[in-house]
Amino acid sequence: MFLVLLWSVLLFQSSVNAKYNVILIILDDMRPAIGSYGDHRAITPNIDGLLKDGFYFNRAYAQQAVCAPSRNSMLTSRRPDTLHLYDFYSYWRSFAGNYTTLPQYLKSQGYFTASIGKVFHPGITSNFTDDFPYSWATEAYHPPTEEFMHKAVCEDSESGNLVQNLLCPVDVLSQPGHSLPDIQSVEKAKEMLGNISQPFFLAVGLHKPHIPFRFPKEFLDFHPMWKFSRPDTSYKPYDLPNVAWNPFVDVRGRHDVKKLNVSFPFGPLPKDFRAQIRRHYYASVTYIDYLIGQLISSIDRNNTIIILTGDHGWSLGEHAEWAKYSNFEVALRVPLIITTPDFRPKSKNRIDQPAELLDLFPTIVDLLDLPQVPQCTATNPIRQDLCTEGESLVPYLKNRNKRNLRKMAFSQYPRPGDYPTEKPNSDKPRLEEIRIMGYSLRTHRFRYTLWIDFNPGNFTRNWDKIFGEELYDHSLDPEENINLASRTQLNDIKMYLRSILKEKFN
Repeated sequence: MFLVLLWSVLLFQSSVNAKYNVILIILDDMRPAIGSYGDHRAITPNIDGLLKDGFYFNRAYAQQAVCAPSRNSMLTSRRPDTLHLYDFYSYWRSFAGNYTTLPQYLKSQGYFTASIGKVFHPGITSNFTDDFPYSWATEAYHPPTEEFMHKAVCEDSESGNLVQNLLCPVDVLSQPGHSLPDIQSVEKAKEMLGNISQPFFLAVGLHKPHIPFRFPKEFLDFHPMWKFSRPDTSYKPYDLPNVAWNPFVDVRGRHDVKKLNVSFPFGPLPKDFRAQIRRHYYASVTYIDYLIGQLISSIDRNNTIIILTGDHGWSLGEHAEWAKYSNFEVALRVPLIITTPDFRPKSKNRIDQPAELLDLFPTIVDLLDLPQVPQCTATNPIRQDLCTEGESLVPYLKNRNKRNLRKMAFSQYPRPGDYPTEKPNSDKPRLEEIRIMGYSLRTHRFRYTLWIDFNPGNFTRNWDKIFGEELYDHSLDPEENINLASRTQLNDIKMYLRSILKEKFN
């Protein structure tokens, strides 16, 4: 009888101490266009509600502002320089090292791990399997309508023909499959949530607001044109190095943009079309917010950690750019919202400490009280299968006023040359085309970026061969329009920040 009672107590304790579930929501090209982040043009009631129940990092940054390198960096907790992945054409396990991913580690700890939608970037960068079976307990789910994302499914306003537009609000029932990819992904996630019986890690990757801006047309009603018709400052700053600028080649390739006959590389888009891009971006975000509300309504919030973030940001005319592909704040800054049953905000839930996406791996492990992942050694992170180049953000959840002036956010971006070109593509150079690497850091106050010589054959850098330099003071210039790198009065600050970059990336 005693043994029976003891066994019953142990079972009860096991159920009480059950591990939390985790849902990671990753949005594509999502700058913090969120009402509660202070963006007054955004209509995001569901994300606002999630943020109210948790904590948000106001300065969270991607390690490279393009999809595959950013996602692989986030999920392996390694920098692009460690993965040697700056493009879309290699798989880290065969090219750099057999590095353990976040879902792979959780899977080894007894979690059921599943991927829905765009989590890893599909294709060769995740071995054409989204890293299954290493990372996932079941094959990754991709919605059937994904195959039409970049097809000619947008109606041309003049001819009525189906074309590949940038601006593409649609009647959903008229689309192939009578649905859209993100709608199908959320439906699949809700179905899966009703059938999982063990602790789980569910990653849900939604495509929007990535271009094309293809979403149910009724979401435009939330964003009338007058909201975006005010004068803007869409210009390339005169003191901006050419190497820092990207010519948004993929946007220029869309049917409705081609008709504008915009000169390459610096020609500005017409004012009315600029307003339309902003309107459609924000409508895409409201559409995604609606789907996130559908997903959250299916989650047991009492035993689930929910994290929402993006793979990188997107420029909406800042510096006259309309893309990511840079080291600017708007391209690198992402939302990062964490809700957990362990910590509820009593008053302040905003955290201003700079954070990096590669911090997510150790943070989630910490939140789940699992064995900690060791830090990668500074001398040779390439030879360690399981380690992190980030750090846990849990101390900042426990103490929102905690400040660590030594913790900064580091990012990078490659270029094939010091002047924007279409071929090779300055926005997305292949590894063998890279000749310059822009290394960037963000402190509480400054962003400093240095563009230097880079050898893709042996991944070496020449810090003495400089193609461009940028220094922005966010206390005075949050939009990074005034490059202070040439101001001799700030030379000590500039050289100090340069020394930190060299130490981090050497």
